[in-house]
Amino acid sequence: MSSTAALFHRPELFGLDQPVTPSVVDGKWFTSNSKKSFSVENPANTQEIGKVTDMTVDETKKSIEAAANGFKAYKNTTHVQRSEMLTRWATLMEENKEDLVKMLTLENGKPLSHADMEVSTSIGYIKWYAGEAVRVFGDIAPSSLQMNNFIMSVKQPVGISGLITPWNFPSAMITRKGGAALAAGCSIVIMPATSTPYSCLGLVKLAQEAGFPNGVINVITTSNVSEHGKELTTNPLIRKISFTGSTNVGKILMGQSASTVKKVSMELGGNAPFIVFPDFPIDQAVDSLCNIKFFSAGEVCVCPNRVYLHKDIYEEFTKKLLEKVKTIKVGDGLDPSTGLGPLISKQGCDKMASHIEDSVAKGAKLLAGGKRITDKGGYFYEPTVLANLNHDMIVACEETFGPLISLFQFENVDQVLERANDTEVGLAGYVFSKDVSTLVHVAKELEVGLVGANIELVDEPFMSFGGIKQSGFGKEAGRHGVEEFMIIKEVNLKTH
Repeated sequence: MSSTAALFHRPELFGLDQPVTPSVVDGKWFTSNSKKSFSVENPANTQEIGKVTDMTVDETKKSIEAAANGFKAYKNTTHVQRSEMLTRWATLMEENKEDLVKMLTLENGKPLSHADMEVSTSIGYIKWYAGEAVRVFGDIAPSSLQMNNFIMSVKQPVGISGLITPWNFPSAMITRKGGAALAAGCSIVIMPATSTPYSCLGLVKLAQEAGFPNGVINVITTSNVSEHGKELTTNPLIRKISFTGSTNVGKILMGQSASTVKKVSMELGGNAPFIVFPDFPIDQAVDSLCNIKFFSAGEVCVCPNRVYLHKDIYEEFTKKLLEKVKTIKVGDGLDPSTGLGPLISKQGCDKMASHIEDSVAKGAKLLAGGKRITDKGGYFYEPTVLANLNHDMIVACEETFGPLISLFQFENVDQVLERANDTEVGLAGYVFSKDVSTLVHVAKELEVGLVGANIELVDEPFMSFGGIKQSGFGKEAGRHGVEEFMIIKEVNLKTH
């Protein structure tokens, strides 16, 4: 049994009661015939959490076949039956929340309070989809050509869906995608990130306990995500791919999916602007910025990457921001007093360092942080603030994905909109002003799919999530989430 097992009420939930954590295909938990496994580490101390079975591509093919068999029966369940299973799943997640939160902190590194928020949101997604499952209606209209004909639009599940989820929100992304697919009547094959497979496996174990039939939920655990991802995107049995990750990887998966013309939704990279006008309370704006920027170590696709401050408040805002940053405690996420946990890997620290070095070399001023923390044993980086940024620096065009705040100045609405929209991606944006006309104008003109207007929250179960431009396409959660996993069939019905 893994030494980590003693931390949990139900270590078997994550397969920690076995030497190698198994994966699940067709309702059966198994270890790969390859006898290979990969290690999952805690980024706060680089210690091993456990070993997970490393599946072969042939085993992934079998999981897709299992999903095809599971879909044959599951697509014929009623909307009410799906809703009841989702409701039971949410209830089991609530009952096992403490374990889910702790595992999320262990494998991702985020503080317990942040992990608790993510698991709570995950439960909210499943509850939302339980409600949506019974609200999936088509419509009917009279024919324009025949008096006795009716045109029926029937919504049906798209089919077997491949879900490729990231490491930064390993619980929320599975429930946001998987809940929608299951509500629609699809079977799913999930490939979680190699860094964070345990949260996925725990959720799937609870889904089985909630009564989802064998074959409906299958998991691919692998250290070779590119080869298994290619199988998901090219296998003709898969009808839908939903991916969250970088824009570059998304482009590859889109190209592979084109070979079998799959339905695809992509939630890709961001470069969010955070715009503060001089009429907005500075203390409130500083709090909102820190709440979202330092959440989950800044490894969030909707994190502000470029902070635009009106010239009249630039100095005062900066002063109050630095005071706030000094209060943030960096440490192991399992410590309840921690406000900023580790980054997921050494590569994350390297990217932070390269962005800071580039900015300083081109004239930026380092006001706080700027260094790795090497005495804690993990992948820690100081919360960092850079001032006097310009658009010739890498941070202006490339997502940092770390606890780095980059401050830009602006003079008027037209100028800041031009600069905010000067990017190839368009996921989220934020605007803060007491003037309603300014809020509405900026929200309308920002080239993004999500806008936080006087609030840093752009992700909750009732809100449809998705970007534009090279941030992808398709919506998750909200009233549009289930539609991504459905097709519309038109029926021309002659009554007599």
